[in-house]
Amino acid sequence: MSTTHDQVVGVVRAARDAAKSVARATTDQKNAALRAMADAIASRKGAILKANAQDVAEAKGAGLSNSLVDRLTLNDSRVAEMVRSVRAVIDLPDPVGEVMRTIERPNGLRIQKVRVPLGVLGIIYESRPNVTSECASLGLKSGNAVVLRGGSESFRSNEAIRDAIQEALAKTGLPAAAVGLIPVRDRVGVDVMLKLNDLIDVIIPRGGEALIRKISEESRIPVIKHAKGVCHVFVDRSADPDMAEAIVLNAKCQRPGTCNALETLLVHKEIAPVFLPRIVHALKNAGVEIRGDEQTRAVDSAVKPATEEDWSTEYLDLILSVKVVPEIGAAIEHISRYGSAHSDAIVTRDDGNAERFLAQVDSAAVYVNASTRFTDGFQFGLGAEVGISTERLHARGPMGLEELTTYKYVVHGAGQVRE
Repeated sequence: MSTTHDQVVGVVRAARDAAKSVARATTDQKNAALRAMADAIASRKGAILKANAQDVAEAKGAGLSNSLVDRLTLNDSRVAEMVRSVRAVIDLPDPVGEVMRTIERPNGLRIQKVRVPLGVLGIIYESRPNVTSECASLGLKSGNAVVLRGGSESFRSNEAIRDAIQEALAKTGLPAAAVGLIPVRDRVGVDVMLKLNDLIDVIIPRGGEALIRKISEESRIPVIKHAKGVCHVFVDRSADPDMAEAIVLNAKCQRPGTCNALETLLVHKEIAPVFLPRIVHALKNAGVEIRGDEQTRAVDSAVKPATEEDWSTEYLDLILSVKVVPEIGAAIEHISRYGSAHSDAIVTRDDGNAERFLAQVDSAAVYVNASTRFTDGFQFGLGAEVGISTERLHARGPMGLEELTTYKYVVHGAGQVRE
């Protein structure tokens, strides 16, 4: 009987072998496979929903939170959205083979920098089974094989989606093993996976802070982290109050459970007497719990005192930390100290302050007079994404197709030798 180690290695090794075929596939071949993938998910909807219902029943029986159960749950509309998401990848430009730069040397050498697939992507994620089809489609279009490890609570759902994807790949002449799923539910599967640095080229974790920390500490494979989003909006002294209010409410309330939602509001002391009462009132009407510094608490007795921990907390809920700062430098310093290098914004009519903020805030996305909620692959015009990278190396921000490639140098000569 095979061990967990052998089962995991078997799936990953098969993906490694399949990666060669996917890397060589033409755009037409990959798009045909994606169309078949979308069709297969749609035609197997009944089996997918049946498997998901079992996962949901088990999750409820285990006492998982309502929010986690909601992220886990599939229905007709969510399966339809999965199908639309796969079809949307067909229309995205194929990055593989793109010539990024051409250099003509005096000795006649012609050097091209060309996009190529990364190879085998190991993607570890939690709860949402639609991530299975999203990452599979992006991996395929970018010429990579993908090894997926979803949360144990969505194991049956992911298996059903994997079966549909592999059926589509086989029908269109690509190896089914190009999209593999770790075949065990326990964490030992992840432990084995993270040691296979000779078979997996990069690990991309999507999930909570604890998951990402564990993977980063234990992986022998390079990790592109999608860490928490402690996002800020700084309302400068010259800000238009109407614009500032609209941006703050959108960034906090439009979808508070996302990594690009606002978690800390910073307000310049000169605009605070006018803007703070206004924004506190608007946030309270929107159902937001406010945790503020002394000046913010003086505005409304319902404002709770902010602790040191609050400034670095990703609430993912209708909770907001608010602080008054003496000037833009203090706002930048606060973001540098407590932020997570995800998405941060300034609201201002001062071009000099806008440029200073852009230059000195070192985050994956930095905004002037816009909501942080735009940090998203589709909103950036990049199409679907595997997540938002907060790393400095290889990829930052929304990770779409281009970020799932690397490059090589292709050199054309006519017999040149180095003197």
